[in-house]
Amino acid sequence: MLISQIIDCIEAIAPLSLQESYDNAGLLTGNASSEVTGALVTLDVTEGVIDEAVALGFNLILAHHPILFKPLKKITGGSDVERCLIKAIKNDIAIYSAHTNLDNSAAGVNAKLCEMLGLQNQQILSPMDGQLRKLVVFVPLSHAQQVKQAMFETGAGHIGNYDSCSFTVEGEGSFRPLSGSNPYSGSQGKLHTDSELRIETVVPAWREKAVIAAMLKAHPYEEVAWDSYTLNNKPAISGAGMTGQLKTNMMEAGFIELLKAILKVPAIKCSPFTGKEVQKVAVCGGSGNFLIRDAIHSGAQVFVTGELKYHDYFMADGKILLVEAGHFETEQFTKQLLVQIVKEKFPTFALQISAINTNPVNYL
Repeated sequence: MLISQIIDCIEAIAPLSLQESYDNAGLLTGNASSEVTGALVTLDVTEGVIDEAVALGFNLILAHHPILFKPLKKITGGSDVERCLIKAIKNDIAIYSAHTNLDNSAAGVNAKLCEMLGLQNQQILSPMDGQLRKLVVFVPLSHAQQVKQAMFETGAGHIGNYDSCSFTVEGEGSFRPLSGSNPYSGSQGKLHTDSELRIETVVPAWREKAVIAAMLKAHPYEEVAWDSYTLNNKPAISGAGMTGQLKTNMMEAGFIELLKAILKVPAIKCSPFTGKEVQKVAVCGGSGNFLIRDAIHSGAQVFVTGELKYHDYFMADGKILLVEAGHFETEQFTKQLLVQIVKEKFPTFALQISAINTNPVNYL
């Protein structure tokens, strides 16, 4: 098995097109075409994690946070990042990071956090722009269902809780096959008309290439007429943060205690209690202060994130309970998520969560 196969498995869930502009997700060291001997899963890459991979005989590290985030002008071992890179390269270890692409995935970091908190009816808190395409193709009546099914099976036609969504209208297509053509119908040099269906469907931007390939393969024509354009809709198929509902309402103090138990953290910072029962919860693993207004507008009683600044707490204003539960703590389940993603496709692959605690924060 190649490293690229493991990467493809992850990017099917969290394509790199979902990462934020400032991010550096993807393969950071190593060769994707190399054979993979095993993968070590971690939140952060440290020298200890690399040593662990070497001891296990694994040549791939799957991390959430990219060790290469800011540009390096030299690699002399003068910093922890430089030492890690030197050690990884010397030992031929590939490092792959699934960062904000996994944060923004509907099945990513925040979905896993919601699952661990027992939240139901999960929805993206702040959907991303420009992630939906309209795909239009013209097909002879005889092959319309075949082409539609090929597109649906590769990811087209999903709208909310519905799949196989499309719109069709019948019309007449005309064309004249020229010299060198091999027409499915009609003859060279003669104008030909066929009854055709115009099929319209939607497709996530990161699935469009695969959907078009499947559509072309299923289509009988030598030259296929199709169009693609970006929609202004902001569908809840990817984006930052997530909301969910508790199975049973509880008071704020009880929710804080539940959170401490699930995250295994001895202390949690929060804004003043509002006195409201908690039923809807918004979450954002890691640094989520940019989503406070979205959380309030969503109608959530609580917003759980990893990091908040002092002045962020004033934004609560009695409207919501802001909870700062720790960056590592709110993203810790990402390790299990990466294992699940890979194991679902490759159940016998050598995969292990690192035994190294990479959390740099201590509670005294």
